[in-house]
Amino acid sequence: MSKIQMKTPLVEMDGDEMTRIIWKMIKDILIEPYVDLKTEYYDLGLEHRNATDDQVTIDSANATKKYGVAVKCATITPNAARMPEYNLKQMWKSPNGTIRAMLDGTVFRSPILVKGITPYIPTWTKPITIARHAYGDVYKNTEMRVKGGSKAELCVTNPDGTEERSLIHDFKGDGVIQGMHNLDGSISSFARACFNYALDLKQDIWFATKDTISKKYDHRFKDIFQEIFDKEYKDKFEEAGIEYFYTLIDDAVARVVRSNGGYIWACKNYDGDVMSDMIATAFGSLAMMTSVLVSPDGIYEYEAAHGTVQRHYYKHLKGEETSTNSVATLFAWTGALRKRGELDNTPDLCEFADKLEKATIATIEDGVMTGDLYLISKLDNKKKVNTQEFLEEVDSRLKAML
Repeated sequence: MSKIQMKTPLVEMDGDEMTRIIWKMIKDILIEPYVDLKTEYYDLGLEHRNATDDQVTIDSANATKKYGVAVKCATITPNAARMPEYNLKQMWKSPNGTIRAMLDGTVFRSPILVKGITPYIPTWTKPITIARHAYGDVYKNTEMRVKGGSKAELCVTNPDGTEERSLIHDFKGDGVIQGMHNLDGSISSFARACFNYALDLKQDIWFATKDTISKKYDHRFKDIFQEIFDKEYKDKFEEAGIEYFYTLIDDAVARVVRSNGGYIWACKNYDGDVMSDMIATAFGSLAMMTSVLVSPDGIYEYEAAHGTVQRHYYKHLKGEETSTNSVATLFAWTGALRKRGELDNTPDLCEFADKLEKATIATIEDGVMTGDLYLISKLDNKKKVNTQEFLEEVDSRLKAML
């Protein structure tokens, strides 16, 4: 069969450690034999980021703005231990954080459901998608340690030079303080991205903060969401037969646990960070979680929701066999290919992405899986395979579908 043609390139962001190895395997075994793959390639591996003073990350985000669709491999966000290991010039920032800020995007994460893996909350029969605001709050905080006897104040210098001050605390003993901020424009982008995604999926959307305690900061999120919904989306939601509602974060947690799933849960930055891992784990595995960054002007960046699988990479370097779950990385590729096909009106590319996902799920449901899923699958006849064997098993089913 002739290869499927692409009209417009994807932005391809390569990554680090074991996921970088898997990245190449996926391309070699499952994509390039079938698709005349066109990508604009950026190496976001830590060594190359260091060599370019992280300019490559900025360049990849600008390319994503240009082409509209990107696919990203997992990358290292270095800590102190990584400095000597990679001979780094400095502790470079998270590439995800840089890209999210430049695209003004919202991260949507949703579990991949397969037979044989029962969620820890058995009533969850449909996916729960977490929508995470990707700007500000604790991720752009300013922190200080405070000596006893100090007075801490919040001070804002207005455009006319006048100051507004509010007492934080009179410290009798030593302590710490933290300053956070967010932007009306970013919150508005977050709201629109959430509402647009809900319309795309035809799913209800919940938004939760703690405005009863944070009466100005969190309440601003609540107000902006409601204003935008009432002015721009209320009629569209009624026509689609879906609902938006606001609730307190603690009430949302209780609702989620009692629910059957099948909705989008919008969270502020930190809440979304924590809750997406909780949702992923409760559904079975972080490696079975899709993740897409969506900007309010319709730019998409697909990635796996997990890290670089450092432990398996060190085994790989020693020549030892690994059984690393490649599903989330594979679904990043299928998500990007499908979106590229949708935007370019190339249905063959969309159909290929759909069939590759079905072949992947069929492989697991046939009992062939990597070690992490083998431990939690309740299928009677299951077989643990290594990373490459799993991808080859997917390929055999994909060939039959094509």
